[in-house]
Amino acid sequence: MKGIPGKSIAILCAMVLAAGLAFAAKPRTRVADQSPKVDLEVVIPKTFGNWKLDERVVPILPSPDAKAVLDRIYSQTVSRTYVNESGERVMLSVAYGGEQSDSMQVHRPEVCYPAQGFSVLKSLKGVMETQFGQLPIRRLVASQGPRVEPITYWITVGDQVARSNWEQKLAQLSYGLTGKVPDGLLFRISTIDRDEQRAYSVQEAFVRELLAQIDADARVRLVGRLGQS
Repeated sequence: MKGIPGKSIAILCAMVLAAGLAFAAKPRTRVADQSPKVDLEVVIPKTFGNWKLDERVVPILPSPDAKAVLDRIYSQTVSRTYVNESGERVMLSVAYGGEQSDSMQVHRPEVCYPAQGFSVLKSLKGVMETQFGQLPIRRLVASQGPRVEPITYWITVGDQVARSNWEQKLAQLSYGLTGKVPDGLLFRISTIDRDEQRAYSVQEAFVRELLAQIDADARVRLVGRLGQS
């Protein structure tokens, strides 16, 4: 008997995944309703380690139309700029929603930066080493005229981190199969710097100092449950 063709197996897998996603999409128990309420203004300190709030620099904000869409998707957003003693600046944007869904894709930097007139030059998966384990991330480089902005971001689905649409759907499915609807968060930091490696180094230092200053529950909210290095 001949084996099942690879194409048929792929179609079968797609059908199973589609069925699972359809099942997972049914409203059931919201993780957000079973956990302590998230308050980003409290969870993310305005001063920590070597960093403090710099109110002179405002991160890139969405257009009014885009903001109206985001307000319907997310229950909380925080946009800040931090500066350290060396004068290095990191722009932070965090958006949280009580239900992680496909509609949250609109806030991915690959989408929102071009909407603001930027070109996305690079997009690569990566891993950031932290004192609590390995954090899966995605790194971009965006530009607009002379402005070059290296970006690091990740998305949480419940307590899992997703760096792509596929990873996000799998995480949603894993929760859905247990009868739960996960909450979600997008964490983005960026630096204006033509030297992207230097920018990523500054961003990593920023994240490590932030994680060191928050408690375990807040850490899971921001970065999920980190894998060990």
